[in-house]
Amino acid sequence: MPAISTNVAANSAVRYLNINSSQETSSLSKLSSGSRITSASDDAAGLAISTRISSDITTLQQAATNASQATSILQTADGGASNISDILARMKSLASESASGTTVDSSSRSYIQSEFSQLTSEIDSIASGTRYSGTSLLDGSSSFSTGVNVLVGSNSTDVIQIKLSSLTSTALGVSTLDVSTQTGASAALTTLDTAISSVSAARADIGAQESRFNFSADSISTQSQNLQSANSAIKDVDIASEQAKLSSAQVKTQAAVSAEAAANQIPQYLLKLLG
Repeated sequence: MPAISTNVAANSAVRYLNINSSQETSSLSKLSSGSRITSASDDAAGLAISTRISSDITTLQQAATNASQATSILQTADGGASNISDILARMKSLASESASGTTVDSSSRSYIQSEFSQLTSEIDSIASGTRYSGTSLLDGSSSFSTGVNVLVGSNSTDVIQIKLSSLTSTALGVSTLDVSTQTGASAALTTLDTAISSVSAARADIGAQESRFNFSADSISTQSQNLQSANSAIKDVDIASEQAKLSSAQVKTQAAVSAEAAANQIPQYLLKLLG
């Protein structure tokens, strides 16, 4: 029933105008942000899942950095261990020279002992001087001697332990060796063989740990990529689909505006009946 005091048609047009305008605004927000979920009301469950995945991705990115730092620590330690191994080889050569009664005399052995002592001190110097971020790695003074856990995943249990052996002259048993006599030099050869084996074992262990971190880094990269893909499927907006919704909302908004204008003319037409 047509009425002047209450313009039902205009009210209906306004209601649909608000609905269509809201849809248009929502589509514009999604297209502008690139995200399908711009508020919790868009997809509450999807938002919760996406937030968790985003958190895991961030944690994995840090885990990748952790693995890279761990690899650097192990490479640094291996470099120091390699130098110590070279020194022990030279010390064995000196001991072998001193142990031979046909190549040197007592006077010469004192010179050999002088170099031997210097090399022993250099082992300790390298062990304490092989540092990462100010922490000595090979002298047994840091927590690396008992084991340091490195987080390489998104869970607190995803850890790999770095453990480094002490390679000081004392730990290797060469600190008290004396090659100034033929007898002492002969005894030193056996001890040096044991020390060289210990350093080789330590380097093998370092290499094994480094290999594990390398594989872990590859795994982290794969996990991160897969999670990013999953998060994209949940959160990212489908541009084509959302553009279609926007176009539809724009047409409906324009139609509602036109309908509102037409509805506002109805009371004017009714007033003509009074004339």
